[in-house]
Amino acid sequence: VKPKDAKLWPYFQDGLRRIDYVLTYHVQKPQSTHKQSSKSCLCCGFRREQKNLPAHEDPELAAQEQRLDYHEDDQRLRREEFEENLREMGLEMEKEEGTKLPGVGFLKIHAPWDVLCREAEFMKLKMPTIKVYCLINQGSSIAEKVNVFIQKVTAPLQPNVGENQTENEKPLSYPFSREKQHLMYVILVLSLQILYEQWASYSIFYKYQPIGLVRKYFGEKVGLYFAWLGVYTQMLIPAAIVGVIVFLYGCATVDDNIPSMEVCDERNNITMCPMCDRACSYWKLVTACGTARASHLFDNAATVFFAIFMALWATMFMEHWKRRQMRLNYIWDLTSFEDAESHPRAEYEFHVMKKSLKKEQSPKVVSVAKLFDYKSIFLFCSFVCSMQIFVTLAIVFGVVLYRVSIMTALHMSSTPTFRTNIRATVKTTAAIINLIIIIIMDEVYGAIARWLTIMEVPKTDKSFEERLIFKTFILKFANAFTPIVYLAFFRGRIIGRPGKYLYVMGSYRMEECAHAGCLMELCIQLCITMLGKQLIQNNLFEIGVPKLKKMLRQRKIDKKHQEELNKTLHRHEKDHFLGPFVGLNPEYMEMIIQFGMVTLFVASFPLAPLFALLNNVIEIRLDAKKFVTELRRPIAVRAKDIGVWYTLLRGISKVAVIVNAFVISFTSDFIPRLVYQHMYSADGTLHGFVNHTLSYFNVSHFQPGTEPMQPMHLGYKVEVCRYKDYRDPPWSATPYEFSREFWAILAARLAFVIVFQNVVMLMSDFVDWLIPDIPKDISIQIHKERNLIVELFMKEERGKKYRNTIGDPSPQPLRSRPSSQA
Repeated sequence: VKPKDAKLWPYFQDGLRRIDYVLTYHVQKPQSTHKQSSKSCLCCGFRREQKNLPAHEDPELAAQEQRLDYHEDDQRLRREEFEENLREMGLEMEKEEGTKLPGVGFLKIHAPWDVLCREAEFMKLKMPTIKVYCLINQGSSIAEKVNVFIQKVTAPLQPNVGENQTENEKPLSYPFSREKQHLMYVILVLSLQILYEQWASYSIFYKYQPIGLVRKYFGEKVGLYFAWLGVYTQMLIPAAIVGVIVFLYGCATVDDNIPSMEVCDERNNITMCPMCDRACSYWKLVTACGTARASHLFDNAATVFFAIFMALWATMFMEHWKRRQMRLNYIWDLTSFEDAESHPRAEYEFHVMKKSLKKEQSPKVVSVAKLFDYKSIFLFCSFVCSMQIFVTLAIVFGVVLYRVSIMTALHMSSTPTFRTNIRATVKTTAAIINLIIIIIMDEVYGAIARWLTIMEVPKTDKSFEERLIFKTFILKFANAFTPIVYLAFFRGRIIGRPGKYLYVMGSYRMEECAHAGCLMELCIQLCITMLGKQLIQNNLFEIGVPKLKKMLRQRKIDKKHQEELNKTLHRHEKDHFLGPFVGLNPEYMEMIIQFGMVTLFVASFPLAPLFALLNNVIEIRLDAKKFVTELRRPIAVRAKDIGVWYTLLRGISKVAVIVNAFVISFTSDFIPRLVYQHMYSADGTLHGFVNHTLSYFNVSHFQPGTEPMQPMHLGYKVEVCRYKDYRDPPWSATPYEFSREFWAILAARLAFVIVFQNVVMLMSDFVDWLIPDIPKDISIQIHKERNLIVELFMKEERGKKYRNTIGDPSPQPLRSRPSSQA
């Protein structure tokens, strides 16, 4: 008699034993020939007889088939040995080869109840007991009233999954023991359909995630990832709101901004020096009016406040996640969980075995192999990573040459269309080229990092994962942020001055920033990179590539029989067409890079949190849909934290304080405006600031061959032009040397970096100290649970003695409690 849930669960052919796990493998020849595979020559002869070919006609084909048969026999013997080991562990198996899917074999595994109990006891897996206690003491304190109010307000945002509703009770949990299994129960949850409806749907993007069900179906490691992603997305809401307010403040004050008004005032009649040699001519400062007004949107007085706010926001986010993580550990019974010592990886054991065989066969070979030991591999990997970073720098340098050459070519063009909006055209196209290169090199660097990690042959899976994460992070972080770092801190800093510019490769003059600075170009680069990576790399790759692979896998089956076959396929046979689960590293890496975009250069792009928020709202549902419908179900892995990713987040948040300090002081004009207003302004305002930032150059001092080809481009002869720098005029005793204003502003910039960094880090550390890592109610409940579990077992012992005296039979074994989802 089949069980009542036979339609929900897959079973063996006997209809009694449930399928708990399925392994798949390739079957390259019919089952009838496997019996003869021990003699590969007979198989080759059999195949030649089928083809009606003499044995001497094609010896190369015969040798190739013999090698294939040997390889297939070797794999079959390894499978049989593996299956025998599973049987020794007490597992029950059933094979299914080539019945519906040609060339595919399935090994269905059933774990009997006694095996599950034995392993649960070995793993010290905590199970809920029959004892239930109250989590929250009903009282009249303000905190409890606020908590109840928040629960009522957020009730419509909770997913409709039953168990995720607000509960005030929790069963006591205790490590599983076969002696005390009568005090425990199992909750059976069939949650895939519920996850599809209440989690993997875009229409419920505004609701919370059913993290409890995600953890039960996919395991703690996947559950922690989505919990962290949810906390990160929630914390982006206040950051996005403040960023929009800062941007709107810039929009509201742009008409009152004195420096941009002076740039746009045609009465000033300021003639600027050429921006390139020969092809470029003199130009009016008023033509940079649009750029100056746009720069004020991101470079204003609110920028400093927003940078401080984001530094504190990063600290609050890390502290909030630590508390949320601790709460999840308590709810999921992981407070006493410790990572057991990982078993050696199969690749590591094979590597050790191969070295042992070489040592037995040829000691000389071993002596040579010792030269290529771990230190040598480490140095080799470091060298390869360094070379990849140099490749990234070379690519950035290539984009710089592109900008310089294209700007010169457009200035030399005789077509008026090409000569208009030259700077905007060069900025945008260069940013798009950078984006395309970043997307391509991301895939390349990911493959190189995995190759290097495999070459190191780490001993455990944890060590393999940590090394892979470190290498991938270094390469992808450098790939994404090197162009941005160049724009923020190097472009326009080492160009020289008119008449003595710095040249690259002999003929290319280093590019300089616009009059309003490089902050606007930095903002454009950040905007295009964030939007491009999110729309193209993340969403397109995560949606399009898996669907394309699935279509390619399904094309192997005849289209005529595909529909009929789908109706008869079992669940495990349909899952064979799903994509393999490759781990959470790509998902975390995507979010870590985004976190860097949000925090590192947020002073130059206050809308970054808003873009990240909009992306993550879609990303959560996209990842959920991918896990539920596109990927095979991953092996559940227990974990109590997000591992090395938290360390990377902490590091980025600390570096972000320093980076934003330098962006405000060196990339923006905040410090020069502040110094001018308090030291050089006659009335304490910014009137005259633009003229103060411009130096003079005598056009007769141009080096031969660098003067403009069209000196009368403006309709009059130019004798003195202006350029943005703090240098002495040509008629002074020290012409073109750095002026006193330059050194005063440099000192103010350095002082601001030191003060900003120390003050913000001190405030962050204070917030870190102020907020406890473990919520107070959780620490109280953990202590309370320990006392209650002791009382439960003492009561059970007294009950056992009483039953023994009256001759009552032993208590019932472990029972199952159905969940509301079952």
